[in-house]
Amino acid sequence: MLSFEDQFRQAGRLNRRQFLRVGGLALGGLTLPDWFAVRAAAAEKKLALKDRSVIFLFMHGGPSQFETFDPKMEATSAVRSTTGEIKTTLPGITFGSTFTQLAKLAHKFSIVRSFVTGDGNHDIKPVLGADTLRANMGSLYSSIAGTSRPSTAMPTNVALFPRSVDPKAMAAVTEFGNFESTGELSRTFAPFVPGAGAGLQADMRINLPEGRFRDRRALLGAIDNWKRWADASGVMEGFNAFQQQAFDALHRGVSDAFDVSQEDPRLIERYDTAPLLPRERISKQWKNIDHYATNALTLGRQLLLARRLCERGAGFVTVTTSFVWDMHADENNAPMPVGMQYVGAPFDRAVSAFIEDVEARGLSEKILLVCCGEMGRTPAINKNGGRDHWGNLAPLLLYGGGLKMGQVIGQSARDGGEPASEAVTMQNLLATIMHTLLDIGEVRLLPGIPQRVVEAITRAEPIRGLL
Repeated sequence: MLSFEDQFRQAGRLNRRQFLRVGGLALGGLTLPDWFAVRAAAAEKKLALKDRSVIFLFMHGGPSQFETFDPKMEATSAVRSTTGEIKTTLPGITFGSTFTQLAKLAHKFSIVRSFVTGDGNHDIKPVLGADTLRANMGSLYSSIAGTSRPSTAMPTNVALFPRSVDPKAMAAVTEFGNFESTGELSRTFAPFVPGAGAGLQADMRINLPEGRFRDRRALLGAIDNWKRWADASGVMEGFNAFQQQAFDALHRGVSDAFDVSQEDPRLIERYDTAPLLPRERISKQWKNIDHYATNALTLGRQLLLARRLCERGAGFVTVTTSFVWDMHADENNAPMPVGMQYVGAPFDRAVSAFIEDVEARGLSEKILLVCCGEMGRTPAINKNGGRDHWGNLAPLLLYGGGLKMGQVIGQSARDGGEPASEAVTMQNLLATIMHTLLDIGEVRLLPGIPQRVVEAITRAEPIRGLL
């Protein structure tokens, strides 16, 4: 990787566009192309970045398609939803009865009933988008967008675990995959993970002002020399003002964005999923009962924090629940009806609160929410009242992002075990997300983007009917 000094020495040999791109490779996210873009003087062609963000809510453990968005009440008792069904605002469409609030908002989002993850293994494959680079989708995005927003210093790629909002929460389950994986990409593009240690605010102080802050301060000083070349070449105007803006943002904007307590108390209460945790533990204690509790205590605040970050410039936010959607009805996991009480009810409240909040703020065109897990659940309920792993069909919800909402895409077979229409794959989902975030035609033309990155985000078509 070129150092800043290398770039400065070679600047005279590069054309204007090439220099902008080289500048983005080694600045740790405070990239010259982004700076110039903000000043409306960076590119000779339109920008590849769209003014949008994605929140990927990973339903860790594998949610059941039957008890969520495809109840199949016309099927046999061994197949149909164990929680019954509830009518939605879409004619003829029902959800599992746990989703009382989402049913009232069904016209605001879209459901895919032909989504296939490919296998029934516990892992994080949707987060990786079935990408051969084995990189978190947010890392793919930040490899193109840069690792932070120049105007706010907000990281473009963030991962929120339960400890992001509660330092006492259980640690996220990582044995099934690394949410921070950058695969074959540079570790520079790894997601920023708040709350990993002594609490969120302490974590922000350590990781931004004390760590990156000194480096970026030195960088801003070094750019004074580069500015002489920029002034002479007419690349950018008003750099000093922007330099100060970026410097100040490191002190103020980023840290404030992570402070959920600044929100209206009534909104915080609307998001709060903690009251949904049953006051008395059910007599049978499953080994994963603490994961269920962690999910109920933190999920709403995680989504509220994710919205705040996107509102302030984060491009891709991964939100992962505790490991809770695994409902075999065994010594580890609850049966379906009880599991949905612990897990489905908080999901219903948190996601519905998020949708109402984003709608009220006029951000539905700018923020895309994606909800899915690593697999679905077997059509047949097992002898204990649970469902086992199933890779041939899984639930998928998408809201916002300028996509077409208020529809059900695809159909499932009569037993809910596989698609009855064209399968929607994880590659299709990755393509949909990247088309939401990026002008793919421009990405293909950008110099310096590794061909394997371009291939990863363009090898499949977006989900039909959404764009």
